[in-house]
Amino acid sequence: MPEVSSSKLNVLVVDDRADVRISARFVLEDNHYQVVEAESPVMAKELIKLHQIDLVLLDMNYSRDTTSGEEGLELLAWLNKADLGIPAIAMTAWSNVELAVKAMQLGAGDFLEKPWKNQRFLQVVAQQIKVSGLKKQNQKLQQRLDNTEIEKGDYQWLSPCMHELMQQINSVASANVAILLTGDNGTGKSQLAGYIHAQSQVNSGPFIAVNMGAISESLFESEMFGHIKGAFTDAKSSRIGRFELAKNGTLFLDEIANIPLSQQAKLLRVLETGEYEVLGSSQTQFTSIRMISATNGNFKELIEKELFREDLFYRINTIEFRVPSLKERTLDIVPLAEHFIGLYCRKYAKSPINLSSEACAALKDYHWPGNIRELSHLMERAVLLCRDDILSVRDLNIRPSQDLTSSSGNLPMMTLESAEKQLITQALNLVNQHVPKAAKLLGLTKSSLYRRLEKYADLQK
Repeated sequence: MPEVSSSKLNVLVVDDRADVRISARFVLEDNHYQVVEAESPVMAKELIKLHQIDLVLLDMNYSRDTTSGEEGLELLAWLNKADLGIPAIAMTAWSNVELAVKAMQLGAGDFLEKPWKNQRFLQVVAQQIKVSGLKKQNQKLQQRLDNTEIEKGDYQWLSPCMHELMQQINSVASANVAILLTGDNGTGKSQLAGYIHAQSQVNSGPFIAVNMGAISESLFESEMFGHIKGAFTDAKSSRIGRFELAKNGTLFLDEIANIPLSQQAKLLRVLETGEYEVLGSSQTQFTSIRMISATNGNFKELIEKELFREDLFYRINTIEFRVPSLKERTLDIVPLAEHFIGLYCRKYAKSPINLSSEACAALKDYHWPGNIRELSHLMERAVLLCRDDILSVRDLNIRPSQDLTSSSGNLPMMTLESAEKQLITQALNLVNQHVPKAAKLLGLTKSSLYRRLEKYADLQK
């Protein structure tokens, strides 16, 4: 038996007569199909389990019963129950309408009478493969509807740090290299991933986004590689995995640091070789994707604690970009707020709304722990609550971020060491103990604040 091709379409011819299989082989191979032969339904099942088969040409009658088609019907029933998505064409030397109807009811796409006419034979084969391809494409499109949507917008960044970042991204977006986006939650990493895809050489392909933090360890293989019907208890139908959905496009893995260590080797393998197996199947599949990842995790700590594989880390970050927090984009805070106001006014069919000068000042003074995501949600709520065409501070319902002074506007008298401790404590409380954010509030580098925390060990108790 010849090796099954990964590039040609593979047709399995199931017939107990060698001359029929040879005739089918000559016609199919002359038309650029790869042919696999089986002399019985039992042998056909084993070949289907082992290899990628695109179409089954199935004789209905065998040695057990040469007229009823019982053995052929059993194989069709097996294919239908397995839900492998393989189209089948039934064949028989006996013109039997009842048998043809039974075959169609069990999933056969068409029926051929032997001896066949080559033109009709090839037409039926091509048609069934095309129909099968359309069904798979429809399934992919349906699953993509559940994917994270790329937020569309025409906002132009004003902050120098974002201008620099976009220049760097534009210089590599067209190159097929793995990109890792780092930065705090809500900074817009998923939107940047969508932008990179749109500028890439695979922008005509799909953009599939996956939140790795939302996938449990037990469902990792099913979600990423897909499963066949019956692969596990609740697998009542087959599912296409994210790697197949993203084939010839971009796969965006958000919160990639959350992948369980037990599953990281499987991800590394497919990134290195393009090979994987659908859960419940032994057939090796191949994919070609552009990989973009994002995280707010600390990979150095995760690798040191052996929670993340170092070889996988190097595989996903050929190039790394840090996405600045919103507080670092001060020039963008008010323009972004106005941008979101416009979006939500259109969404909720409200008249145009403007920001008051006091509201602009409050937005600039706020510390934005949730970054752009928080700003978007806050503007949506404010638009809904605003009763006139001016959005006030009351509509925003936020308070200044650095209210570190006493009611009189002056700090009470104390030693410098005590004042420093108090300021550090208050800054940490404002940002939920997030040291890098607290450092920014205090005008320190992250390493400087860590040194002070080591000095004042009582602050960490």
